[in-house]
Amino acid sequence: MKFQPDDPRRRTLIQMLAMGMLGGGSMASNLALAQILGSPPSKLPPGKSIYRISGDVQIDGKAGTLESKIAGGTTIRTGRNAELVYVVGESAYIARPQTEIVIETGSDSAIVTGLKLLTGKLLSVFPSRRPVQLTTQVATIGIRGTGVYMESDPEQTYFCTCYGVADVAAIKDPQSKETVTAQHHDRPLYILGNEQAGKNIRNGPFINHTDQELMLIETLVGRTPPFIFPKADYSGPRRSY
Repeated sequence: MKFQPDDPRRRTLIQMLAMGMLGGGSMASNLALAQILGSPPSKLPPGKSIYRISGDVQIDGKAGTLESKIAGGTTIRTGRNAELVYVVGESAYIARPQTEIVIETGSDSAIVTGLKLLTGKLLSVFPSRRPVQLTTQVATIGIRGTGVYMESDPEQTYFCTCYGVADVAAIKDPQSKETVTAQHHDRPLYILGNEQAGKNIRNGPFINHTDQELMLIETLVGRTPPFIFPKADYSGPRRSY
């Protein structure tokens, strides 16, 4: 049985999976994934950008569909209660509700070189071979081969290096910069916009994203995360959105 996108049972199953109530790799979790997604997740076919879309999603000003294409220069806006799971080349993403993103690529429109998170929340994974520059309203972050989660608003950025290395800096404060090396969400940060010089980066909590979601989007680009679940019934944090 495949649930329709607006079926309330589908949303309940997504929440249960994200909260770790369905053990990874079990028959129950595999069945739940099949019910939620229609089929078990796998690498997205060449030429396809969208894995899952729900709610009001605008792609370059037009209503997004499963057939929409995303490449260099694309602007994505998600409305309230909307979500977009998508791939650009070897990078994959989950855009939360009320999020605005601009994708930047080089001459090859499938190779992401930068990403602007103007507002909202975004989970991303990137290949190891190429550097990528992430920008929010108050922060710049250089990464390579990293899984990251970001939340952006005009006053601050929340940033979790889920795994990999990130060079984090406050745009308005050259003294506030750090390099984070993480294996498993080791040091989430808040990057602020208007504090004293040298005090615009602070430690933060682990919020609003899960290892199951990272596993999903790495699967969409044919990879697996570098971490191992501490136990089969790993429970991710309860989302606040």
